[in-house]
Amino acid sequence: MNRTLVAVGNGRLFNPVLIAGCIIILVSFAVRSSFGLFQIPIAQEFNWLREDFSFAIAIQNLFWGIGQPMFSALAEKYGDRKAIIAGAACYVIGLVLSSFAITPGQHQLLEMLVGFGIAGTGFGVILAVVGRASSDKHRSLALGIATAAGSAGQIVGPPIAQTLLNQMPWQSVFIAFAGFIIVSLVALFFMRAPLPAKASHQDEKMGAVLKKALKDPSFAFIFIGFFSCGYQLAFITAHFPAFIAEMCSAVAPGSIIQSLGITSTSTLGAVAIALIGVSNIGGTVTAGWLGNKYSRKYLLAGIYLLRTIVAAAFILNPITPETVVLFSISMGALWLATVPLTSGLVAQIYGLRYMGTLYGLVFFSHQLGGFLGVWLGGMMYDLYGSYTVVWWVGVGFGLLSAIIHLPVEEKPWADRKPAVAVA
Repeated sequence: MNRTLVAVGNGRLFNPVLIAGCIIILVSFAVRSSFGLFQIPIAQEFNWLREDFSFAIAIQNLFWGIGQPMFSALAEKYGDRKAIIAGAACYVIGLVLSSFAITPGQHQLLEMLVGFGIAGTGFGVILAVVGRASSDKHRSLALGIATAAGSAGQIVGPPIAQTLLNQMPWQSVFIAFAGFIIVSLVALFFMRAPLPAKASHQDEKMGAVLKKALKDPSFAFIFIGFFSCGYQLAFITAHFPAFIAEMCSAVAPGSIIQSLGITSTSTLGAVAIALIGVSNIGGTVTAGWLGNKYSRKYLLAGIYLLRTIVAAAFILNPITPETVVLFSISMGALWLATVPLTSGLVAQIYGLRYMGTLYGLVFFSHQLGGFLGVWLGGMMYDLYGSYTVVWWVGVGFGLLSAIIHLPVEEKPWADRKPAVAVA
């Protein structure tokens, strides 16, 4: 299996691999982005503390990160479709069994399976195969489009989940979500792995590549920088609906917000997550397009700096329906814009052969941040009845990420002096 891979699709931007990957990511993220809506229903049914279910979602994020390099390595060794099927199986089993869970420990244990499921059907595996199936000309934009598919899932997922929750128990919604995951696997019939090329000098063993990457300071900078992205995204996805329901002022009769059909803060919470997804489609595709033309590390630094400013401005002002909408649109434009740039930077520096595994390792940092953001959010809320401290921690992490990307050396390994070679 040690062989170089070449692009498929005759140089076209839209090819079957990209389309199939978009479908799978869309459904996977539609389910994943809806978990914040279950915070209050589950806590109220079982009289749990906010931290109990928050910790379950935190574990989900952590095992998503643990599973990412594992499923990426599985895909590179045994094939992308087998890895995706394995991930979907974990996702489905985790969701179905979670519908029967009645204690915090049961939910927390089963969210490990859900986390593995997201890893097998999410960015690590899909972006790697999309990257290999794209030409150099279109690769960054293709990664942006595949990432934007996750945002499309975020648009449709929470409103569908809220609609289902209004009609049926949360347990039944979990079963319905499992069915959605199974149906999405139909897209695999249209996914064909990139064609193998003849062996080349780039054809190194995975262990040697990993050793070189781990000794490279740029890899460490990217790894640390992606931490704040996971912290911010996971915290907002898991806690923002509840934050809005409890901290936001009521929707005023006759206001612009009410004219959009939003009459309660609970509905506003679901709409806010969807608005982030809508705005992120444009932001992510734009980031992918800009990544083809400009320095990815400077684009990443700029995105993290803008996130810091937007988050600080939001928490410093009164929380109203109008500011929630403005924040959702602004943060959404920056939401997953880091993903095509980070994955593209990994491919640019370290090559395509083991892009999935290397990006999976970087993504583990993202999910460590996600674990901390979700768990800390629940714990601090139970202690202080507020998310303010957790919010400001995220602002600080965002500023750190903006700074730490600046010394990254973007030059590919093949063009560098042999300073990172394994001793």
